[in-house]
Amino acid sequence: MQLDNTIARLAALSARPRLDVLRLLVKHGGEKGMHIAEIARRLDVPLGNLPTHLLHLSNAGLVRSRREGRNVVYSVTFESVEETIQFLADECAGGRVIVAVKNPVI
Repeated sequence: MQLDNTIARLAALSARPRLDVLRLLVKHGGEKGMHIAEIARRLDVPLGNLPTHLLHLSNAGLVRSRREGRNVVYSVTFESVEETIQFLADECAGGRVIVAVKNPVI
C-alpha cells in the first residue's frame, strides 16, 4: 500500500504548478493553510487553473481542504509528505539521509 501511495504522490507532483502549490503551502501556509485566491495571487496564476491542480494534490493526500464561510482553505498534509520522503530514503537511498550538495567539487 505504501508503494501505491508514494506513486500517487509523486505523480501528483510531476506537474510544475502542483509542485509550486505544495512548496507555497509548506513555506507560507503550513497547517493554517491558505485561501485558494491567495494561492493564485502569490503564484501569479489564474484562479481558474488551480482547482484541477489542487484536486490532484488532494487525491494524492498531499493537501487537504476545509471551508471557512464561503472560502476554501488548503493546507499541507505533512504526514503524507513526511511518509513520502521517508519511503524514498528507506527504499531508494538505503536508509541514508538524503542531502543535496550544491556545487560539488569533482
